Amino acid sequence: MDFSTIRNLITRYCTGEESWVDSRTVYIGHKEPPPGTEAYIPQRFPDNRIVSSKYTFCNFIPKNLFEQFRRIANFYFLIIFLVQLIIDTPTSPMTSGLPLFFVITVTAIKQGYEDWIRHKADNSINQCPVHAIQHGKVVRKQSQKLRVGDIVQVKENETFPCDLILLSSSREDGTCFVTTASLDGESSHKTYYAVQETKAFNTAEEFETLQSTIECEQPQPDLYKFVGRINIYLDRDEPIARPLGSENLLLRGATLKNTEFLYAVAIYTGMETKMALNYQSKSQKRSAVEKSMNAYLIVYLCILISKALINTVLKYVWQADPNRDEPWYNQKTETERQRHVLIRAFTDFLAFMVLFNYIIPVSMYVTVEMQKFLGSYFIQWDDDMFDEEIGERPLVNTSDLNEELGQVEYVFTDKTGTLTENNMELKECCVDGHVYVPHAICNGQVLPGAMGVDMIDSSPGVDGKEREELFFRALCLCHTVQVKEEETVDGIKRGIHQGKFTSSYISSSPDEVALVEGMQRLGFTYLRLKDSHMEILNREDETERFELLEVLNFDSVRRRMSVIVRSSTGEYYMFCKGADSSIFPRVVSGKVEQVKARVEHNAVEGLRTLCVAYKKLSQKEYDDACHLLNCAKLALQDRDKKLAEAYDVIEKDFILLGATAVEDRLQDKAADTIESLHKAGMKVWVLTGDKMETAAATCYASKLFHRSTQILELTTKRTEEQSLHDVLFDLSRTVLRQHGSMTRDTFSGLSGDCQDYGLIIDGATLSAILKPTQEGTRVGGNYKEIFLEICRNCSAVLCCRMAPLQKAQIVKMIKTSKEHPITLAIGDGANDVSMILEAHVGIGIMGKEGRQAARNSDYAITKFKHLKKMLLVHGHYYYIRIAELVQYFFYKNVCFIFPQFLYQFFCGFSQQPLFDTAYLTLYNISFTSLPILLYSLMEQHINMDILKRDPSLYRDIAKNSLLRWPTFIYWTFLGVFDAMVFFFGAFFLFDNATFTSNGQLMATNTQMMFGNWTFGTLVFTVLVFTVTIKLALDTHYWTWINHFVIWGSLLFYIIFSLLWGGIIWPFLNYQRMYYVFMQMLSSGPAWLSIILLIIVSLLPDVLKKVLCRALWPTTTEKIQNADKLYKGHLSEFTPLSSLLAPPARKHDRRGDQSQIHAHRRSDSSRPKKLMRTYWGGRRDYSTFSSFLQIGEHPRFSGAAYAYSAPGPETSV
Repeated sequence: MDFSTIRNLITRYCTGEESWVDSRTVYIGHKEPPPGTEAYIPQRFPDNRIVSSKYTFCNFIPKNLFEQFRRIANFYFLIIFLVQLIIDTPTSPMTSGLPLFFVITVTAIKQGYEDWIRHKADNSINQCPVHAIQHGKVVRKQSQKLRVGDIVQVKENETFPCDLILLSSSREDGTCFVTTASLDGESSHKTYYAVQETKAFNTAEEFETLQSTIECEQPQPDLYKFVGRINIYLDRDEPIARPLGSENLLLRGATLKNTEFLYAVAIYTGMETKMALNYQSKSQKRSAVEKSMNAYLIVYLCILISKALINTVLKYVWQADPNRDEPWYNQKTETERQRHVLIRAFTDFLAFMVLFNYIIPVSMYVTVEMQKFLGSYFIQWDDDMFDEEIGERPLVNTSDLNEELGQVEYVFTDKTGTLTENNMELKECCVDGHVYVPHAICNGQVLPGAMGVDMIDSSPGVDGKEREELFFRALCLCHTVQVKEEETVDGIKRGIHQGKFTSSYISSSPDEVALVEGMQRLGFTYLRLKDSHMEILNREDETERFELLEVLNFDSVRRRMSVIVRSSTGEYYMFCKGADSSIFPRVVSGKVEQVKARVEHNAVEGLRTLCVAYKKLSQKEYDDACHLLNCAKLALQDRDKKLAEAYDVIEKDFILLGATAVEDRLQDKAADTIESLHKAGMKVWVLTGDKMETAAATCYASKLFHRSTQILELTTKRTEEQSLHDVLFDLSRTVLRQHGSMTRDTFSGLSGDCQDYGLIIDGATLSAILKPTQEGTRVGGNYKEIFLEICRNCSAVLCCRMAPLQKAQIVKMIKTSKEHPITLAIGDGANDVSMILEAHVGIGIMGKEGRQAARNSDYAITKFKHLKKMLLVHGHYYYIRIAELVQYFFYKNVCFIFPQFLYQFFCGFSQQPLFDTAYLTLYNISFTSLPILLYSLMEQHINMDILKRDPSLYRDIAKNSLLRWPTFIYWTFLGVFDAMVFFFGAFFLFDNATFTSNGQLMATNTQMMFGNWTFGTLVFTVLVFTVTIKLALDTHYWTWINHFVIWGSLLFYIIFSLLWGGIIWPFLNYQRMYYVFMQMLSSGPAWLSIILLIIVSLLPDVLKKVLCRALWPTTTEKIQNADKLYKGHLSEFTPLSSLLAPPARKHDRRGDQSQIHAHRRSDSSRPKKLMRTYWGGRRDYSTFSSFLQIGEHPRFSGAAYAYSAPGPETSV
């Protein structure tokens, strides 16, 4: 009888494994298991090559072209180019092909270069030498040649070449220390454990005798989860099974520290390693500006089709007369006469589409990409956001969302490590109601003069003394802190040197370090973990040893951790620490009321509280606990669930010992930042896992809540007294009583006339609100909408006891509400990643909880206070710059193409182009592209110091105000008006023979000098100068670079036109532009017409700006006027509110908003609102010194900054 089958079945069911679908079997050292144990089924696994590149030499061109032509604009221009090649079109295929080729080539070169860099990085990694065991010897091979099952030797300070299971190390206890900074940014040393049965193997020869298999899950990207087991075949028939978890898994990219060497087996290789699986890009986020841009493109595409359709219809109406159909100079061929009229009409329609296709600006995409990419460096270069403490600058992980920083309406922030420093200090501990306050201890630094223990109340007595020491021992044992042994100059390790403990503590949790350091001040010093024994130095300087038997790790669901230890006397203890909500329900004795009162008192003070409990275990209880834990640990399927169930059974019937209180100080200027965000019109929500009292105290300290704020509670405690339905409707009536049926607008700000409300909600209540409505019940259907209505009327919201997934649910709920506000999430820990990815803009803080948040964010900063400048200054600038860029691009293309449309009415709809091919090709590429690109990088319409001091200016750009449809229509009609001025102005001026005379004797010769191309060149010249000067008038911040680019682009156009028309180019089959530009400039009336048409085109927009600034100025325009009045040195003592809404005199019924010049005309006895003092701060982050202070000249002050539009193109 084959017992192996029965044994395998028993093993599967004993370990709780229901399915083997998602598992793999790895044969260590590629050795077959002993005969009769299990079938040897070798599996194919990938090699260890890492491939982060997208292209190869063979597929680069087709794959890159395919990706680029997936963009609608590129595909559209490709179709136009093909149409020009196939049919007889009025313009050369080069007019569309050259710009498209330029865009495609530039993008391909950029992407190809980036991929070449990735190839180099891949090769350096793949060819890195590693040491592996083969046939009982250590051999050297390339990393890419490693295979699953190879036994690898790694030495100190080397990185792991693939994901490995630790078999043994140079340390006696089989542990090793690892840093995972390259994976999650955590620089602390983590401890990993070898398999108990293999930790004694230390040579290649010994591993040659090892026969073992590993069964584990298939690769998945979670860095902190691993489920598997190892079967070790020794002399006996039955294998020894041991569980494998994340504590045994060494991840690729991590570095070995403080361990001489180790041996491990490759479990995941190449692109199946967890690091490679995390290469996958996040979902693409699109900004509101990009959505507006796509909507505008659709509108202009409809305009283009309408133009082509109108011209096609009018052409056939025009040609209905036979005399017009076939003039002598354009007689049709026999083939054309026989072609069907619908085919001819469709061909003409395509020809008109080609003629007018320049209204769609293909170069706008390239300009926008360059603006975003180059503009992102201003954040990274900002010295105000540089953190000298850690030597880090802000990081921009994606530049696609720069302008979204200027549109934020909701800010969701974590508390610990984001609003606070995550720099823990033990403030007090309470044992059976007796309070102990150690002196200030923070991260191993003891303040001078701190000696002994401060006892708040009386000494606890003999019985209490035992409980007190048990409490201190519990905190010294119940943790995952590591002891980092520092080295002296002589290289002697000094964990305990001259009777004093000199090592430092390191842990992934700052709370644990603070507690262990606090215990050191209270007389109990944790020394080390050695050979599975934890050593403690007590008050009598005696070393106590406890054998560490089991660790029940902390998780965010249980919110507690436990350890099972055996004392030197053989007694079993289970110590547990955790949140009060998870400890109190599991306590059966102890001074619960006294401790609970102290915990609540500390929570109100804003301190982080933990409760400590214990119980003694009998031998049977310990054996039962071990059995439960081992069964759960050996499971390959649902291991986490089974462990949670086992923990729930084991962690109960505790005796309460006491509680601790740890202070997490508020970050520098966190309160000022939140107050500024409120003034800017943003709603700030704090999402935290802390208890309500602690979080509320932090919210008051950070000015999220004010003392006048009425707090509304939507918590489990209240819903136990009333039904959730009643609580929600009571709160709804409360907040709407003052506002009636009208809700407070997101950007209405904080008014002194209405009550401010603050809402506090916990995770359990939120789950009930978000629970989907069941069939047949209508009561719960509106909970979500009622909750949103309450939130809209609250100035701030605090969500406590939040799980990571709930944070993301909150963000998603607000993001998808009917207003569709722009959301921003900011956090510093792995538990914040979900909400960072969910929000429109995700910001990670490079803090002490690792770099997971920074790695997964769109932007990363070092302190919460930097959020103020990032939004109020950088975000403001980014938005106004790209808004002008988008509107200006559409405007200048309307000016460019509309004259061509008008020209068809004067040329019999013959599809005759108005402009030369070179002008059509270079208009968007060369003549008008650089000025707007530079504007979009450097424009500062308001000094950055004013933006920081007056957050309310952020409201002027809120809700995509500069890209709304009325603004878009205004720019479009401005372009149409300017185009008509160009075309008809030049047309009527040319129609006058006397006016066009250049002084020559023969008027007929003069008339012949002005033909079709001369007329088109004149219109094009007016067009280029108008759109460029229009941008110059819109520019507020001038540097020498602005002057160079703006006036240089006009000079380039003139030089190019002189060369293009002054030389007979041999590669051209036509010379229609020869000497045209020079002849035009030789005529005085042509010069006069150019100047006159430019002035007429710009005048309406200038007048509109002057009138609006004088009669209905915006807040921004008032600040601009005031700043220019004082030459850019508006006093920091100036009350900016006086510029926003100056109080009117009681007898003055005009009620209009007075201008700054009104103050100057006022009586001298009246106190001044402005003081002429100078700022001492830096001017801006664009460090170019001003060459000509045009922006400060009286001629360009205030209203003189008008939006003028470029003129349209015309044809004769």
